[in-house]
Amino acid sequence: MQCGWSLLGPLEWVHYVNKQVKVKAGNGEELRGWLFTVDPVSASLVLVDFRQNGGSLVQVVLGHAVEEVQILQKADKESAAYLCTLFKPSKNCRLDPEELRRKKRSIQNWLEKNQIPVVAEGAELRVAGVLTIRAPYRPEDCCSSNQIILDRIQRLMQNQPDHPGPPPETEPGLIPASTALTS
Repeated sequence: MQCGWSLLGPLEWVHYVNKQVKVKAGNGEELRGWLFTVDPVSASLVLVDFRQNGGSLVQVVLGHAVEEVQILQKADKESAAYLCTLFKPSKNCRLDPEELRRKKRSIQNWLEKNQIPVVAEGAELRVAGVLTIRAPYRPEDCCSSNQIILDRIQRLMQNQPDHPGPPPETEPGLIPASTALTS
């Protein structure tokens, strides 16, 4: 049993992760679930409760409301594996190699058409030397530490005429001057 949750800190919180816990909150509420993670800034808990129908309920308990956390049990292999994959993107996006090549070429052509510097590096596309697009070449497959460029490239990809995402906010093929790629 642990009181003063927010005072413990990350080095202690890690001992509670992947364990079934009982949380007493400030409003007298008692919650149970598997502790998935703890936010290191706010001390908020992310609890996962497995449902009998195969689904799961995810609850966030704000750190300031936590009065006490008690470990009920450690995760068995099945629970630990499920927790590990719970928030990872599904891998059921299986495309044949020809379809992946077509999508890669399509994205590369679209970026070049919009005057964005892009080069193919193996199975990846490298944009302006600061962003990588991995297969299957969707906006969510972009990776960059530059949040501004990441956002602009993702929006540009969503505006691609054959992209299945939301309808473009501008005329197809054009990106507003206010969102031009600059560093």
